[in-house]
Amino acid sequence: MWPKVQSVYSIEEDALFREFFLGFVKIHVLHHAAQHPVYGLALIDELRRHGYALSPGTLYPLLRGLEEAGYLLREDRIVGGKVRKYYSITEQGRQALTEARKKIAELVHEVLEGVGPVSLPEPAETEPEVDKRLTDE
Repeated sequence: MWPKVQSVYSIEEDALFREFFLGFVKIHVLHHAAQHPVYGLALIDELRRHGYALSPGTLYPLLRGLEEAGYLLREDRIVGGKVRKYYSITEQGRQALTEARKKIAELVHEVLEGVGPVSLPEPAETEPEVDKRLTDE
């Protein structure tokens, strides 16, 4: 069984974190859908295992959006007398996941290691110096 997580962070509390986090949730969904068909409540439980509380009102529109974008394919199955919506990754979703993994690896490496393939240049002049030079010309 999954290990228990002591603290759970609700993404509903912080708008900036919510926007940032939802991008990762989409990639996380594609990752699991590439392994086997997934459904909403299982994904909510899986994210909770990582310490994130995601409401059905947040996850289901996200799944619908991934389906409408062509990244997921929905299949309705009867489970325990009720319809459960399972999602599988499409070829387009698989390509997007492959590209996202490359981009994430590059960014995470840069952030965690403090290095990157290209460093931003240090500013050569401060803004007041630029302003003064422009007005003197």
